[in-house]
Amino acid sequence: MASTRSSEFAVGLFVMAGLASIAYLSLQVGGLNYRGEGGLQLVAHFDDVGGLTTRAPVSIAGVTVGQVRSIALDEYMRAQVIMDLDSDLALPVDSVVAIRTAGILGDQFLAVEPGAEEVVLTSGEEFSFSEDALSLERLIGKFVNNAGLSSDDP
Repeated sequence: MASTRSSEFAVGLFVMAGLASIAYLSLQVGGLNYRGEGGLQLVAHFDDVGGLTTRAPVSIAGVTVGQVRSIALDEYMRAQVIMDLDSDLALPVDSVVAIRTAGILGDQFLAVEPGAEEVVLTSGEEFSFSEDALSLERLIGKFVNNAGLSSDDP
C-alpha cells in the first residue's frame, strides 16, 4: 500500500514537472516577454512592414533590447510601429531603425543602428530615419521586367 502511494506521488510530480516545462517552452517560443512598466517606448513609421508582427524582437548589434508592442496605420496611411525598449538605453536622435529578416526566409525583426548625435531619444518620441522591409516579390518583379527589356528592342 505504501509503495503504491509513493509511486502515485512520483508519477504526479513527473506530470507536474512536464506541464511546467511545456508552459515555459510555450512562453519562450511565443516570444512573450515581461519588461515591466516604465521602459523606453519609441515610435517608427514605415511604408511597408512586410511580415513584421507584434512581439517581434528589436535588436542592436544582434542583442535583443526590446520588442514590438503594436503595429497600426497612422493618419497618413503609413504603418506606425510602437516598440518597448530597455529603459536604460540612450539612443541618439539620428539613430536608424530598419526591418530585417533573420536568414533567407526567417522571421522579421527591427534592427536599430545608433547614430552619433549627443541628444538622445526619450520615451514617446519617433525615429527620424527608418528603412522598410525588403519585399522579395517586388525585387523579383523588377528583375523580370528589366530582364525582358534589351537595348535591341524598339
